[in-house]
Amino acid sequence: MNSQGDIMSALIECVPNFSEGRDLQVVEKIVNSARGIQGCSVLSAEPDADYNRTVVTLAGMPSAVSEAAFRLIRSAMENIDMRYQSGEHPRLGAVDVCPFIPLRDSSYESCAQLAKELGSRVSTELGIPVYYYGHAATVPERTVLSTLRRGEYEGLEGRFTGADSKHSELTRLPDEGPVVWNEKIAKFGAVVIGSRPILVAYNVNLKETDARVAKLCGTIVRSSGRLIKSGEKRMRVSGMLSKVQGMGLPLESHGISQVSMNLQDVSITDMHDAFECIQSLAADHGISTCGSELVGLAPLSSFLNAGRWYHESPNDASEVELVDAAVKGLGLDSMGPFNPEKRIIEYAAEVNS
Repeated sequence: MNSQGDIMSALIECVPNFSEGRDLQVVEKIVNSARGIQGCSVLSAEPDADYNRTVVTLAGMPSAVSEAAFRLIRSAMENIDMRYQSGEHPRLGAVDVCPFIPLRDSSYESCAQLAKELGSRVSTELGIPVYYYGHAATVPERTVLSTLRRGEYEGLEGRFTGADSKHSELTRLPDEGPVVWNEKIAKFGAVVIGSRPILVAYNVNLKETDARVAKLCGTIVRSSGRLIKSGEKRMRVSGMLSKVQGMGLPLESHGISQVSMNLQDVSITDMHDAFECIQSLAADHGISTCGSELVGLAPLSSFLNAGRWYHESPNDASEVELVDAAVKGLGLDSMGPFNPEKRIIEYAAEVNS
């Protein structure tokens, strides 16, 4: 059993993604619902108008972070109507996904338990369907987020009624909450809650407007690769990078395209690995990169690894110099100012503690 000191020293992260990134008053209202809770800090909130999605990063003591996540889900339920929502990014509900991540004196198992406690509360108190994924998955088939999200919000009613053909009986219905389509679920959708490693949401920018090369790069680099069809025959060819989800899409507001990625394990594929790979692939098709974008926060280790790649004398460089080299080498400031104090998890947690 953990001592009180162990509980007090535990530090976790939670990264709720909710389906609004255009109405900034609504975004602010939802984010503010998670503020003011002792033991939990809102480290960042990143609204994206093209994706129509906001990524929030919470960090602190487990119980406090869980309370903040619950309040955010409740606020999203009150302020978002999925019947009128659209955006470039796949999503299952008003809060699409809510993962817990161990940082210090915590584990995947403890975060999975926290996820299930939150899910039980969300389903009981709010009447919202809940799916569990990652380390909280109830069966192996539910481990991967994209599997549970298949068909998105628009296919959710069909999943409940049995009309959906995209899911097996192992993934079709939620783990908790109602399975009868009603007004509340039509408005909110469903939420996926779980426990996972640090995931870095990272996008590489390409100088093209139609996303032709971006989409091509997405299918080449993502771990699942691409599906090759020949008549009735099907063959899947694995992608170049391990532990990466990716897709290409236009970013109309900036007149560019992006290869949008989730780096699921930065100890295997880090930001600079993905950036250099996509830069090389795009160049083969006559398209150049124009920087990249970090959505939310990333660990210090990712910046130091990138800094060692881009700095001319990495062995003699200080931590500050390596971070600066990473920001410049990856072009993280290409779409606006980039403040490492707010975007590196360890720095932000220290500032807000």
